[in-house]
Amino acid sequence: MDSSRRYQKTALDSLPCLLPTRHIPDDIDPSSISRIFNDKLADLGENDFTHDALWRDMFSLSGTIRTFYAAKVILPTWQSLCQERKTTSFKLRPETAFINREGAGVAWLEVLFTFNMELPLQASCRGYLCLVPDGADEGKWKIWIMGTILDQVPEFGDIDRLDTVSSSTSDLHNNATSGTSKEETGSHQQTPQPHYDCVIVGVGQSGLCTAGRLQALGVSYICIDSNNEVGDSWRLRYDSSKIHTIRESSHLPFERTFTPDYPEWLSKDDLADAFKKWSERYGLTPNIWLSTTLESGSWDELTKIWTLKLRRRQVDANISDIITVTSSHVVLAIGINSQIPSYPEYANKSQFQGTVIHSKDYKNASKWKGKHGVVVGTANTGHDIAEDMVNHGLASVTIVQRSKTYVISQSAYQKHALTQYNSQTDMNTADIKSFAYPNALSRKLGLLANHIQYTAQPDLYSDLKRAGFLLEQDDDLTRHICERLGGHYMDIGASKKIADGLIKMKTGSLPVCYTDTGLLFADGSHLKADVLVFATGFVGNLRDIVRQMFGDKVADRAGDCWGVDDEGEIKGAFKPLGQPGLWYIGGGINHARFYSRFIAMQIKAALEGKSFPVFHGNEQDTRPKL
Repeated sequence: MDSSRRYQKTALDSLPCLLPTRHIPDDIDPSSISRIFNDKLADLGENDFTHDALWRDMFSLSGTIRTFYAAKVILPTWQSLCQERKTTSFKLRPETAFINREGAGVAWLEVLFTFNMELPLQASCRGYLCLVPDGADEGKWKIWIMGTILDQVPEFGDIDRLDTVSSSTSDLHNNATSGTSKEETGSHQQTPQPHYDCVIVGVGQSGLCTAGRLQALGVSYICIDSNNEVGDSWRLRYDSSKIHTIRESSHLPFERTFTPDYPEWLSKDDLADAFKKWSERYGLTPNIWLSTTLESGSWDELTKIWTLKLRRRQVDANISDIITVTSSHVVLAIGINSQIPSYPEYANKSQFQGTVIHSKDYKNASKWKGKHGVVVGTANTGHDIAEDMVNHGLASVTIVQRSKTYVISQSAYQKHALTQYNSQTDMNTADIKSFAYPNALSRKLGLLANHIQYTAQPDLYSDLKRAGFLLEQDDDLTRHICERLGGHYMDIGASKKIADGLIKMKTGSLPVCYTDTGLLFADGSHLKADVLVFATGFVGNLRDIVRQMFGDKVADRAGDCWGVDDEGEIKGAFKPLGQPGLWYIGGGINHARFYSRFIAMQIKAALEGKSFPVFHGNEQDTRPKL
C-alpha cells in the first residue's frame, strides 16, 4: 500500500448534498418562521422544498432506513407513503426552533415536529425540518432537509421503559415471557424451552441493549455468549483499554448508567462492571446463557422458524453439551466483522527470535520492560498499545504506519459531543440529534468541522507531521464510522508522545520480511524489535459468520454488514435483511442503544403479524446517480 496515497472518493463523497450558505440574520425569530410550516406538513408541495432537498426516513414510513434526494423524488414518495400509512396529527413544535450555525457561513433553521400513522399499526413518530431562505423569493423559507423517525408503538408498551427488579424478585422481572426463572438458572445452566421468539447471539453492548428492549415489549428471548461473565466483551480487552467517546454517550437504555463520579473517559472495567450490574438490575440474567455458542442453524421456509444447535460449556467440569432450540428471530450482536485477526504476511517469520502477537491477545507490556517494542497499525488500538509500552518502560517504542491516518482532537470531539449528549438532554433526543441526519450531510459537516479543527489546533498537527506521522487531513469521523467502523485515532494522549519523540514513527516503506532481530523494509532499512504487536484489525464482515453458521443460501440472502450503499446508508445493520428473521446489530454503545429500539419494534411487529412494510421504491428514481 502506498503510504502517501489519499483515500479514494467513496459513495459518501459523491452524494448530492450542498451545505447552505445563504445569510441568516441574528435577529430573526426562528419560532415565528417555523410556524409557517405547521399547516403545510400534512399537505406539502414541491415548492415547499429546495430543488436539492434530502429526506431521510428511519423506519416510520419506509419500514427501513432510506434517504431520498431531490424535491422531484421526495414529494411523490412522501405523498404516496403518507397515504399508504394513513399519517395523521402532524404537529410542529415551534418552541424547539433554533438557528444552527456550523461555521464558515453555513447555517439553517431547525425545528422538530411529531405525527402519527395508523397502518400497519398505530405508531407515533418524530421528525425535524431544516429550513433555509429561498434565494429567489425574499422572506420565503423552504425545506432543505427533512427527517422522520419511528418513535413508539403504543400497543406494544414503552420501548424506553423497563422496571428495575430487586434481588428478591428478580425472577418476576416485568414483561419477561421467556419461561425461565432464576430458580432454574443455577450457574446460568437454564433449562431450555423448545421455542423462543428471539435468540440473541452476543452479550456485549449490542446484545444487552437488544435484550432489554425486547424484554420491555414482552418478547421471549435468550441471549447467548461464549464468555463466562456479562461484561467480558470489555473486561477481557487489553488492560489500558478505555472507550474513546464521552461518558454521557455511553449509557445503556432506560437510565443514565454512569453517574458524574465516573471518569469522562470510561475504562474497560468501568464498562464491564456496569454491564453486569445493569443486566442484574433490569432482570435480564435469567435469560442470559453464558459459556454458550451457536454451532449451526437452519431456516425452515415453510414454518419461518430457525432451528439452532447451541454448545453449552460447564466451566467447572470442563465438558459441554449440545442443545437444540428453535426461534422465530435471530439477532447477531457479535461485532460487525468476523473477529478473525488480520495479519500482514511477511516472509521468514520463523527466523524472528522475539514475540509476535495480534492486538486481540495483548494485555499489557509489563513483561517487556527494557525491550524494543514495535506496533504495526495506527488506529485507536495501535496508539493505545504504543502508549502502554512507553508507560511500562520499554527501551524503544515504534509505530509502523502503512498509510495516512485521521486523528481527532479529544477536546474538539468532546466539545461537539457535549452539545448532543449532556445531563440536560434525554438519551433518545440526544441519539436522534446524533443519528438522524442523512449521512451525506453528516459527512459534509464532518469535513467542515475537520477544517475548523485543524485551523484551531495547528501546533498539535504540525508537531505530529514533524515527528514523521502521516496525517490524513481531508477526512472526517462519519466516513470512518459508516464505511470502516474504525481506522482513525481519537487522541487521548499518544499524539503528544509521538510529537515528543517517546513513540517513534516508521513510515515511507513497508515491511517485507522478518529477521532474527526485527523487520526488514522494502527500502533496505531495518527496525529492531523484541516484541511485535499487530494492531491491524480483523478480516471479513458479519456475512462471513452467517455463512459459517447457516450456509451459503442464508448468507447470500442476508448480504453484507456495514459499508454504505448508493444512498449513503449503512448496509445491512439494524434493518430488515433479504433473509427473514435475521438481524445485524453492532457499532458503539450509542449505536446499540439507539438502533436496538428499532430492531425490537420490528421483531415485535412481525410476531404480531403486522410487520412494517419495507418500501423499496424505484432505485433509478430514488437514488442519486453517482
